Amino acid sequence: MKLLQYVHTAVLVSNLEKAEHFYGAVLGLPKVDRVLKFPGVWYQLGDIQIHLIVDEGFSHQPPKPDKLGRDRHLAFTVENLSAAKERLLTEGCMVQMSASGRAALFTQDPDGNVIELNEAV
Repeated sequence: MKLLQYVHTAVLVSNLEKAEHFYGAVLGLPKVDRVLKFPGVWYQLGDIQIHLIVDEGFSHQPPKPDKLGRDRHLAFTVENLSAAKERLLTEGCMVQMSASGRAALFTQDPDGNVIELNEAV
């Protein structure tokens, strides 16, 4: 087998409206058209898509809430980590700075899915 390209990640969410606000308004991901009929939203960043798929019963609690980086997560690079942190805090999102000491933080979407933000170098 020879893998050619990483295409997308599917993320389960229970409330599409809250998830759209987090991924679209807070993180600023651009939405793309989708043709599937089940509830969800697609976002695009570079060549990769993030597919939010509605599962009304979905709930995720990280196994190590004091070390969110050790849970499954999506990671993004941001231009300014301090500005990103302020935006998250303004929106009422929790923020956990990386325990490694590097310029990175972890947060969670409304369903507990972990998101890592790294500052561009």
